[in-house]
Order: sequence, then C-alpha cells, then structure tokens
Amino acid sequence: MPGFDPLPIRAQFPILSRQVNGRPLVYLDNAASAQKPRAVIDALTRAMEGSYANVHRGLHTLANETTEAFEAARASVARFLNAPGPANIVFTKGGTEAVNLVAHGLGARLQPGDEIVVSQMEHHSNLVPWMMLRESRGAVVRFAPVLHDGALDMAALKALIGPRTRVVALTHMSNVLGTVNPVAEIAALARAAGARTVIDGCQGAVHCVPDVQALGCDFYVITGHKLYGPTGIGALYGTSEALEALPPWQGGGEMIETVTEEGVTYAPPPARFEAGTPPILEAIGLGAALDWFGRFDRHAVAAHERALYDHARERLSGLNWLKVLGEAEGKGAILTFTVEGAHAHDVAQIMDRYGVAVRAGLHCAEPLARRFGVGSSARASFALYNTLEEADAFVDALIKARNFFA
Repeated sequence: MPGFDPLPIRAQFPILSRQVNGRPLVYLDNAASAQKPRAVIDALTRAMEGSYANVHRGLHTLANETTEAFEAARASVARFLNAPGPANIVFTKGGTEAVNLVAHGLGARLQPGDEIVVSQMEHHSNLVPWMMLRESRGAVVRFAPVLHDGALDMAALKALIGPRTRVVALTHMSNVLGTVNPVAEIAALARAAGARTVIDGCQGAVHCVPDVQALGCDFYVITGHKLYGPTGIGALYGTSEALEALPPWQGGGEMIETVTEEGVTYAPPPARFEAGTPPILEAIGLGAALDWFGRFDRHAVAAHERALYDHARERLSGLNWLKVLGEAEGKGAILTFTVEGAHAHDVAQIMDRYGVAVRAGLHCAEPLARRFGVGSSARASFALYNTLEEADAFVDALIKARNFFA
C-alpha cells in the first residue's frame, strides 16, 4: 500500500518464513493471536538468560534488575494507552482475567435488579462474567442489539441506559464483525447515568489508536498475545478513582499492606490486584511488544490493513455463495463469512491445504452468531505484516475450497 511497506516488517517475524503443507504460510488468524517479532523473542530470551529473579521482594542485583524491567513494562502499557501513569495499569494473565477482576469488584456492590448493559456483539469474555453476576447477585443483563450491517444500534443502547444501570460493558472493536464502536459517546452516556464503563479493547488496542483519557472510560482491557506479545499476559487500565473503589481481587503476597492475627490492610492499586508472583517474563515481553509496535504510524498500519481487506472484499464481490457478516462503516480489517453448502470448519481445513490459516467456529460470540442465524463462520483477519499477495492467496484458496464442495 502507498506509504507502507510490510516486507521489512515480515523479516522480523521468524515464523512467517515457514511453509505449511508445502506452501508459504499465509497467516490470517491474527484476531485470535498475532505472531511474535524478533524484538519480543529476544527480550524474553535476555530476561531468562541474563537477568531473572522475583520482583519487588529482593535487594540483590538480579531482583533489582528484574523489578526495573517489570515496572518499565508497566510504563510501556501506560504510554501505549495514554494512561495518566503506570499506577493506572494492573497486570493480569489476559483480557479475560481483567474483565473478571472488574466484574468481581463491581459485583460486590450490586443489588438485585441493578442493570448491566452489554451488546450482542460481545466476546464471551465480556459476557459470561456479567451473566455470572446475574446468577449470584440478581443483576439484570440487558443486550443492546446489532443492526443488519453489523453496527451497534445506538438508539437502542441509549434507551437501555437508565436509572438502574450500574455497568456498561462493550467492546471497542468486534472480533467477529470488525465493527468499531463509538466508545467516547458510550462512556459519556454511561457517565451521565452514574454507571461504570468497561471497554474490551482486546481488538481495539490492536487496530485502533486507544487513548483512554480521550475515550473517558472507567476501565479498558487489553491482552498481550493479540498485540504481538506473549500469551499469559494482559493489562487492565482503570482511572485512579475507579481502581481505588474496587475491593481486592485475590488474596496473597504483594497485595497487602500489613497482616496481623487481627486483620489485614491492603496495598493501593495496582499492587492491590496483583497477588502472588506476577507473570514477570510475560510482562517484560508485552512491554517489548508495545515498544516495538509503538514505532509504527498506527494510522498508516490501520490504512494498510483496511486496504488488504478492501482488496479481498472487492475480489469476492458478486459471489452469490458467499455471505459476509459485518460491513459497518469504518470497520476494521476482519472478514467473517459463510460459504453456501459448506461448514466453516471444512472450508478452513481445505484452505489450510493451500497454506492459508483462517479461523472457523463461533469465535466466542454465540449470541452474535444467533443474531445472524449462523451455526459457524470462517474469519480472515489482517495484520500489519500481511501483504497484497497474501490477500490474493486467501481469495484464491477460498474459491478453491468452494469449488471443492460444489
């Protein structure tokens, strides 16, 4: 694409040079998990080989070095999200744990009949924790509908937010539809109703340019493995006031201030929510991934990814056996589809014979699948290292898969 060259970037990803079934790998499962650049691999290796110890607890050289690297990673997350500072960042083992942490804390104060507003496009990680509060606290979970083109029905959402609303939990960007929601507007609506806003940014942080202060949300969740970092690491952003209001998430070391036989007092955030030995190496890897990713013009990356999507979509236009889910204006580079007469799992397996890796199934979004009347779908998701040739390879493999079943 003009002004953006993915080829030098590809050279930084060792796995992209391998072959699958005798063909060059075309990796288009990025919405599930992105591949890792050499900068992240090297950071993890250095941390394990040259300077590793537990953090915050030792006074020896290795402990000090590792603690410094761990906290530098927290600062990297804060910069990436434009948080006020590192104290607003809590490390978790992933986006799912981050949502559960917030749900646990907010749920402790919910009364029967209090309302939680979600949408039909949410990932299960941003649905099940709230539905569990329906079971345990008597909360009412209300679903904002999705329009036929995949956009959120904002009129319906506004009507759902009322005096009993305590939480509005929505995705920044749908992992199935690619829809980008107007988070700042949603946060303003929730704030006016006195409700907390929890934003699932696991896709949005990758394909948009998240600025949590501009968005005005109370909480924002990210996961490392979609951001070119390791698995087993994520982060929760919270405003200082919102984090201070949450009770502890888990008990153990590090999250305490004092412990006596008579009682315990808790550390301030973020330590209050990081009981036990944290994911040290993974956090260092996440910091390296965000520092690496931060070198790129994010708007240029988004334009490149969208150009790949548009190219593939144009080549597929007019095929009456193909149904595309989600074509809302301004959507991200996620192409989810069904093929007439073929199960998505079978389509994905045939495409894999041609070296093309796509996702297939319900994509952890069963209510959305029911909304569109599909039992499963396939999904191609583009990243900054994908090329126009790979977009063509995807289309070619999809057509071959269709011809196989036809």
